[in-house]
Formats: sequence, C-alpha cells, structure tokens
Amino acid sequence: MLRLFRALSHLPLGLLQALGALLGLVVYAASPTYRKRLHANLAQAGFTPGRLALDVARGTGRMVGEMPYVWFRAGPSAAVRRVRLVGREHVERARREGRGTLFLTPHLGCFEVSGQTVSEWFPITVLYRPPRKRWLDSLVQARPRGQLRTAPATVSGMRPLLRALRHGEAVGLLPDQAPGAGEGVWAPFFGRPAYTMTLPARLVQLTGARIILAFAERLPRGQGYVLHFLPFDGALPDDPVEAATRINLAVEGLIRMRPDQYLWGYNRYKAPPGSLSLRDAQPSQAVQPGTAS
Repeated sequence: MLRLFRALSHLPLGLLQALGALLGLVVYAASPTYRKRLHANLAQAGFTPGRLALDVARGTGRMVGEMPYVWFRAGPSAAVRRVRLVGREHVERARREGRGTLFLTPHLGCFEVSGQTVSEWFPITVLYRPPRKRWLDSLVQARPRGQLRTAPATVSGMRPLLRALRHGEAVGLLPDQAPGAGEGVWAPFFGRPAYTMTLPARLVQLTGARIILAFAERLPRGQGYVLHFLPFDGALPDDPVEAATRINLAVEGLIRMRPDQYLWGYNRYKAPPGSLSLRDAQPSQAVQPGTAS
C-alpha cells in the first residue's frame, strides 16, 4: 500500500481529487448507513441535505484522493507550496508574545496540510489517535514529518503537549473528534449534545497558550488551498462544560464558512464505550439541545 501511495503522489493534485470525488459519490450511493448519518447531521445543523449532501460526499472523497499527494509528494509542487495564507498575523502575534499556540483544526477541508504548513515555520506537536486499520497506520507513520511531531491520545500524551506549549511551540488538535471515556463533557454541537474533549481548555489553563482556529480550504480543480487562521475571541470559562460549549460554537462558525468541506459522515454524537450517557451524566454536564443558540 505504501508503494501505491508513493506512486499515486506523482499524479496531478486535480486528478487525484477528481478520482476521489467519484469514489465519494460511489460510497454515498452504496452505503445507506453513511448516507443516513450524513443527511441527519446536515439537518441537525440546519442545512437542507439535497445537493449539499452530494457536494459533501464529493468533498469527503477529495479528502481521501488527495492524501497521497499531501503525504508523499516532494519537490516544488508539494502541497505546502500550494497553500495561500490568510490571517498569519494572528500566529505571529502569539509568537512575539512568547506564548505557545494551540491550533484547533476541525475535520474541515484538508486538515492534514494545516499541520504540515505550520511545521515549515516552527515545531508543532499534534495529538495522534492511531487508525483502526493497521495498513493505514503504517501509511501515517511513513509520511515525512520534519518539525511535525506526534503525541499519543493517551494520558502519557499530555506531557509532550504541555512541554511544547510551555516552550512557546505549537500544538494541534482536532476539537470535533469524540474523546475517550472520562476525557470529555456533554456540550451542544449544532444544537445537539455531543461528547466534547476538555483537553483544549486544560492546556490553555495550564500553559496560557493562545488558541487559533485553523482550516485549509480546498480550492477547485487542484489549484491548492487557502489556509485560514482566525483568533479565538475571549478567555475560556473555568467550567469545563461552558468552555467546551464555547469551543464548539467557534468550530461551528468555521464549518459554516464551507459546509460542503466538512466531514458530516463522522459519527460526532456517539457516546464512547465506558462513558456516561447523556441521561446518566451529572446535571452540570447534561446540556440540553439548543442551549448554545
């Protein structure tokens, strides 16, 4: 599989994305479970599935199709050389202040290229949850890293994240990834309670890091990406549920910029095995739908 990905990386980015878009439509047509979840998540967020659902399926396929190029393409046409920046001044401000930078990058656009781009400037440590498929994990481990480091999504992974931020470096997290049992709280996401990680707020509280929202918008026809950096307004509350709610609202704002490029097929509202269900959670965590609106 690694040889195949390396071979595919030599193809034009636009061709890989077009093939991926076709694959996305095939999966959409062939999988009622995927289609049902995608439609339900779009409707929950207030969108009419219709044509948008097809655009999302194509976008998810493009994300898969571009992986060989993003991970293994070398030389002047590599993915990071095809990124246009918007809002880098927010990153530079945090650097001038000597503070660590916590990049929150949801499953939106080409989130893989975001960390790669930042690693061209300074070290960044990203939280890493190994894929369930062994062959995919081997691909992830084989990709060039440079200044991009990984930390396991375990208790021991907290130490390298704290160390990086305290040294004024960067950390990257996927804030819309469902955490493991005991690592999150129930907070509204598009008006429905979702088990949400508390790690971002804890890192900020312990290190004083500045939060920056980031996503790499995928441009049409293989033209590259626009990497958006947006500041996170205001301080996070001490209460973990309120802090998670604030972060979810910020993520929602990013997604509304390009809803067709979000991973709506992801099972965001699942309860991790071993975690309290919403019904059994403590009253302070039982955030009811619509309280974030």
